[in-house]
Parts: sequence; C-alpha cells; structure tokens
Amino acid sequence: MNNDIPEVTEKTPVVSKQVLIPFILVTSLFALWGFANAVTDPMVNAFKKVLELSNTQASWVQMAFYGGYFCMALPAAILMRKYSYKVGVLIGLALYAGGALLFYPAAITEKFWFFCLGLYILTFGLAFLETAANPYILAMGAKKTATQRLNLAQSVNPVGLIAGLLIAKYFVYDKLQSDDITDFSALDEAKRTLIRVSDLAVIRDPYVILGLVILAVFILFLVIKMPQSKAEGSMPSLGKTFSELGKNKKYVLGVVSQILYVGAQIMTWTYIYQYAEAIDLANVDVVGYEKVDVFFYQLIAFILFTVGRIIGTAMLRFLSSGKLLMYFALLAAACVVGTMFIQGMAGLYCLVGISFCMSLMFPTIYGIALNDLTEEQSKVGSAGLVMAIVGGALLPMLQGVIIDAGGNGVADTTIMGVSEVNFSFILPLCCFILIAMYGRLAFKKFNV
Repeated sequence: MNNDIPEVTEKTPVVSKQVLIPFILVTSLFALWGFANAVTDPMVNAFKKVLELSNTQASWVQMAFYGGYFCMALPAAILMRKYSYKVGVLIGLALYAGGALLFYPAAITEKFWFFCLGLYILTFGLAFLETAANPYILAMGAKKTATQRLNLAQSVNPVGLIAGLLIAKYFVYDKLQSDDITDFSALDEAKRTLIRVSDLAVIRDPYVILGLVILAVFILFLVIKMPQSKAEGSMPSLGKTFSELGKNKKYVLGVVSQILYVGAQIMTWTYIYQYAEAIDLANVDVVGYEKVDVFFYQLIAFILFTVGRIIGTAMLRFLSSGKLLMYFALLAAACVVGTMFIQGMAGLYCLVGISFCMSLMFPTIYGIALNDLTEEQSKVGSAGLVMAIVGGALLPMLQGVIIDAGGNGVADTTIMGVSEVNFSFILPLCCFILIAMYGRLAFKKFNV
C-alpha cells in the first residue's frame, strides 16, 4: 500500500482530506509545547517560595527546561533523517510524558534537583517534537501551500500558552499555602514541613495529569497511520554541512540572535512575577492597596503576543523581514527602558507591552537565518536554531544573579536609582538592541 503523501494535481488545498487527521494530530503538538512553556515559567517563583530558594537557585528551573532543547535538538534531527518523522514524534511524546511523570517521585523526595531532572527529560521530548513537527507539517502536501500550512499549525501555539498560564494560576498558584505567608522562614519547622509537603503536591499534580494526557496522545500516534515524506532518508555529511554553515555570516548571526531572543522572552515572562512582587512590597503600607494580579497581566501579555504575530505577519507584505525585525526590536528596547525606570504599575504596563514586540521575532529570525540555504543545509541549520533555545536557560540565570545582588528578596538594594529587579531588565535591553542590529544588517547587507 502506498503510504506516501499524496500529490495534488488540480486545485491545491492547504490540507488534503487524505492527511487531515494526521495534520490535526501533528498540529496539536504545537499547543502541547506551548502549554509546557507557559506552565513552567511561574514555577520559578513557586519553587522559590516552597523550597526557600534564592532567585539564582530557582532559575535552575529554566536552566533545566531550556537546556534540554540544546542537548537534544541535533540528535533529534539526525535520528529523524535516518528513520521518520513519526518515530521522532513518538520518541518526543515518550520523553515528554516520562519527564512530567517524574514529578510524582520528585514531590515525595522533596528534592529540587529531582524536579529539575524531570523538566530536563521533559524538554528532551519537546526538542524532538519541535524538530519534527515543523518540517512534518511542511511535508504534508504540495510545496506551494507549505507556508500556509505551517502558519495554520503555528496558530494553535498561543492556545497552549494561555491554557498553561490558566492551569498555573488556578490549579497551582491559587492553592499554594506558602504564597500567602510573608515570612515563610519565620514558621516553626513542623509547620513549614506541612506546608511544603502540601505545596509540592499542588505543583506535582498538573504535571502528572499532563504526563497521562501525553501518554494518550502517544497511543493515538502509535495506532493511526501517518503519512511518510518522500524526502526522508537523505543524510548529509554533518562535518561538511557544519563547515558551510559556519562560513555563512547571516546564519551564524541568526543563531546568536535567536539565543538572545529566546533569553529575552523567557526573562520577560519569568521575572514578571518578581517585578509585581516588588510593586506589592513598595505599596504594602498603603491603605486599601490590593496585590497585583500578576496572572492577569501575564495573560494580557500572551494575548498581545498573539495579536502582534497576526499584525506583524500582515506587515511583512509591505516591509522586508530585516527592517520589520529591527523596528519591533527597537520598540521592545523602548518598552524595556520604561520597565526599568518607570516605577509602579506604569512600569508593569511597559513590561507587558514587550510581548507584543517579541511576537514576530522567533519566526522572522528563523526565516532570515535559513534564507537561501540548500535543503540539506536547512535541515541541520534548523536544528541549530532549535538549539539556540538554550538562551532561555542561560540568560534568566544571569538575571537571577542580578536580582540577588542585595539578598534573596526582589528589592533589597538599588542600582542606578531603581530596585535590583528593575535594573535586572538591562539584560533583555541589551538583547533587543543586538537583535535590532541583526535586523538592520539583514536588510542592508543581505537584502532580506
């Protein structure tokens, strides 16, 4: 039986009926990794409170989460070229589920490193899924509708982001007993132990349920016949390909820009919680003051991210990719300056506004970096751009070090006249300035 993707000879649909069910299944993966990203960001602050960690120690959550991408993206690409996209997806789902289910024994042992190990293995799975899903969607039909097909699949990613945020709020943060205690360390050991056991169970449950859901998705992929791409099986020489990519200035700078972008994104979405905490501390003696509902503002940030992607995509019809990237990066830099030096809620509004500016960056940098590469170079080059997600592991930890400059709090000292949490956003500022420079180079020198 011919299990190849059907050739369309007449009117070419974006998704043909023959591959509709496989397309829906693969598209669901975009929501699944969006969910994992969104539900993990708030965990930095949750672990900090529950396990009494410093900001630097808590940032190991992001180090483990995004470090997994770096370690597994290239092996995933090599394996899928040797076997098939379906094999890659199945391995990814198995690792995703296994990492999530490790939260159960981690909660029993109460060991922070055990939770980080679970996240590390979970993102091994995400690296496989991201490396497989994009080219798989492109291969599910005619080349002339490939871009439309990928944009359609990517549109469900923000759905996962928003769902993950809501789960984190209503099923984790709202149930944490330690979040309602100003000085957790002041309690006696017995009380702290009871609260810690209870709160770790709260953190554990969404991941365990997620692991079971992923196992169900795994079974669906296992039993449903998936189309195979005719282009699979070609294995370029990695040494030669790396050499060629290393000489390609546009690609190399694109990988660097992607590292900076992902780092800036994760810093912006992770430390919004510490930023809001600093606002609450500054107003703790104000009569009638209500704590910042940080999840509401994170939700607005995700909505702005979605809207920005739609608007930015439309603007690409009128502006070159490099020029639009430069404009969005400069606007993001302006928002970061406001985040750093405007106190109170106005600064928080600036922080939320950064998400609109970031929306276009990942796919635009991706496209610029891979523009005019050969197909074989693009396969390995794509893995390099997925590995660039390691920026989400490294840069948030550096920001945590800055926030800890005066102690484990978020406003223990001032730097350049602002609290250390405000000043720590100098890292995203530098990232966006460098990304703007890459965008300018792209349209000035590379005509992209």
